[in-house]
Amino acid sequence: MSSYQQSEIDKSLLAAELCSPLPTARKLFTYAMNAIAFAATGLALIPLLSILWEIPKRGIPGLKPDLFFNPVIDYGFGNAITGSITIVAIGSLLSIPVGILTGIFLAEFNQNSPLSHFVRFIAKIMTGVPSIIVGMFAYGVIVLVTKGFSAIAGGFALAVLILPIVILTTEAALKLVPIDQRLAAAALGSTRFQTTLRIVVNSAIPGITTGILLGVARASGETAPLIFTALSSLDWSSGLLSPTASLPVLIFNLYNDPDPQKSQLVWTAAMVLLSLVFCISLFSRLVISKSKIK
Repeated sequence: MSSYQQSEIDKSLLAAELCSPLPTARKLFTYAMNAIAFAATGLALIPLLSILWEIPKRGIPGLKPDLFFNPVIDYGFGNAITGSITIVAIGSLLSIPVGILTGIFLAEFNQNSPLSHFVRFIAKIMTGVPSIIVGMFAYGVIVLVTKGFSAIAGGFALAVLILPIVILTTEAALKLVPIDQRLAAAALGSTRFQTTLRIVVNSAIPGITTGILLGVARASGETAPLIFTALSSLDWSSGLLSPTASLPVLIFNLYNDPDPQKSQLVWTAAMVLLSLVFCISLFSRLVISKSKIK
């Protein structure tokens, strides 16, 4: 028998084996694993669905327009919303430019040097550092030096949380850009800086934007760093160097308050905070889907 005939026989046997039904034991194993996977998914969804049900259920009855314009002292959370936006904005301004530039440096200009490995290693470690540790660090660096709680100190703490997310997502987004685009730009006479700025970064903007939004969404819901840095305020903040209220800290401070109005305020503020984080996360998903379509 020739080798050609033997190969054809082997192909026929392989095709017959692939088309034959699975043994009963393997079918049972597959069904069991699928059942376990669905059960685990259901158990994981129970806390999420309970939160999505309980918070709107308790928060919507207390939702009134004047809550967004009154401070906490007048049974509103307008100052907490303004403070949260201010602190997150400060954190974003401090972290996003540095994170993007660092990601570009790691992905395009110095991929395999010891410095790049060190920076990448530190960024990965920082993503797992508990937020309360970051708050204590910001307290020692900013609050003790300036001798006062402030929105700037809170923004610095949130910047430390946002920074590693932006660095790693920017680097990952840049590495997904095909090498052919870099070679084509170089063939047309572009310098490395022009290629990186106009071709690579421009192609990776959806991924970079997604990383920024995910970092901002995480920072928006953090409580522990702001307790150590921005503290809180029952009234409108007098400036960036004074204690500033925020939605997470407001919820933390008033949760056990016996006043029924403040208890209702907590649930309504939690619903507003959940809605803000949900909208940011949803927007990041839309950015991802649009980038995949392109």
